[in-house]
Amino acid sequence: MKPILSPSLLSADFKNLSEAFQKIESEGSGAVHIDVMDGSFVPEITYGEPVIRSVRSCTKLPFDVHLMVEKPENHIKLFADAGADWITFHIEATNHANRVIQMIHELGKKAGVAVNPGTPVSALSEILQYADLILVMTVNPGWGNQSLIPSTLDKVRELKRLRDLNADKGYNYMISVDGGVNPKTLASVVEAGVDVAVSGSAFFNGTLNFNGILNEIFEK
Repeated sequence: MKPILSPSLLSADFKNLSEAFQKIESEGSGAVHIDVMDGSFVPEITYGEPVIRSVRSCTKLPFDVHLMVEKPENHIKLFADAGADWITFHIEATNHANRVIQMIHELGKKAGVAVNPGTPVSALSEILQYADLILVMTVNPGWGNQSLIPSTLDKVRELKRLRDLNADKGYNYMISVDGGVNPKTLASVVEAGVDVAVSGSAFFNGTLNFNGILNEIFEK
């Protein structure tokens, strides 16, 4: 099954968000990735619930809301009400990951769990069977203009192996990557076994021919 593209809205031109959504849809994207940063868990501060709510009507694509915030359990309902379809939080940001997943599911949303480059897959062992998506950060979150860290793709391979091995136990999560996905790295990302590829600047500056690269990979 071919992976889907989830363009990161953070790299769009905020003066022309309607055009950004038109481009996202015209490229056949499967979701819209929306980064929420609190200035604490990561150094930067981005946008919050009001922006998400205001652009919800711009597309029918799923909103893949990535919460880079401390104590995500305090914010789940707010973003669910704003229009998030998938809500992804960081395993490093809470002591209550299982409960956060429950909260997301109780609101009828898909639950994602993200891991930083320095966090091993083993940190997810107790929640893999409950998660709908695992987001592997392929750069350190919160800093721009970083290159994909090749070793993080080993996590994608391991997550795919665990999913295949434990399908009978309910392991059916999607595997996503975020950071440094561009024309030079997409093939290695796809070959590692990713289901959702997040791309920001490479998508919006027009250098990433996502479907063209996929066709080359799957025609081999």
